[in-house]
Amino acid sequence: MRDLRTKAIVLKRTNFGEADRILQLLTPEGKKSVMAKGVRREKSKLAGGIELFSVSEVVIHDGKGELGILTSAKLLEHYDAFVGDVELLDLGGRLMREASRRAEQAETPEFFNILRQCMEAAQKHAVSGSPSRYKELLWAWASMNMLMASGEEINLKYDTAGEKLSASSQYVWNVEDGALSVRDGGPVTAEHIKLMRLMVSSPLEICMKVAGFGELLDEVLYIVRCAEQSKSL
Repeated sequence: MRDLRTKAIVLKRTNFGEADRILQLLTPEGKKSVMAKGVRREKSKLAGGIELFSVSEVVIHDGKGELGILTSAKLLEHYDAFVGDVELLDLGGRLMREASRRAEQAETPEFFNILRQCMEAAQKHAVSGSPSRYKELLWAWASMNMLMASGEEINLKYDTAGEKLSASSQYVWNVEDGALSVRDGGPVTAEHIKLMRLMVSSPLEICMKVAGFGELLDEVLYIVRCAEQSKSL
C-alpha cells in the first residue's frame, strides 16, 4: 500500500455512518473516491481541509477496496465568493458536475487545472469588480477547454468545405457538420474566431482582459452549446 500526496478539489460530500464522510475528489492524478473517517466529529483534524470551493493538500492512503482513506487534509485556498452569490454558486455547481463527469472518461490533470482557474477567477472578479458577463465567459472558457481535454475540441481551423478559416469571411455554425460554414452576413466573424482560439490556448485570466468580449459571447456560447450537445449524442 502507498500514500498519495496531492492537491484536491472536493466535488461531492456524502455523510456515512455516525461520523464519516465519503468524498469525491478531483486531483491532478484524476478523480478519487475517499473515506474521511471521523470527519464529522467536533475535534476532527480533517474537517477544515474538505470544504467545497477550495483547494487542499491531501494525503490519500490506498484502502482495501475502491475507496481510499483520507489521512490528511490541509486547506490551501478557499473561494468564499461562491457562497455569497446565488448565480456564482449555481455556476460553480455546474462546473463541478461537468468536471466530475468528464474526469470519469479521461485521467488528465487538465480538469483539475481548469476548475482551479475558474474558482480563482470567480473569486478575483467577484471581490475586485467584474467585467460585464464575466460569468458567461468563465463558463464558455471552461466548456471549451474541457471539450479539448476530452479530445473533442471545436474545429477552429477549417470550414465545412475544408478551407482554412479566413479573416475576411463571415460564417454561421453548421450544426450537422459541427463546423463553420461561409455565409455572407453570417454572425460569426474573425473577432469571434480570434476569441475562441485564444480561449483554448491561453489561461482564463488572459481571456478576461480582452476588450469587448461581452459583445462576442452570444455566438461563442451558441457554438459551445452545439458542440457539447453533438459530442454527447
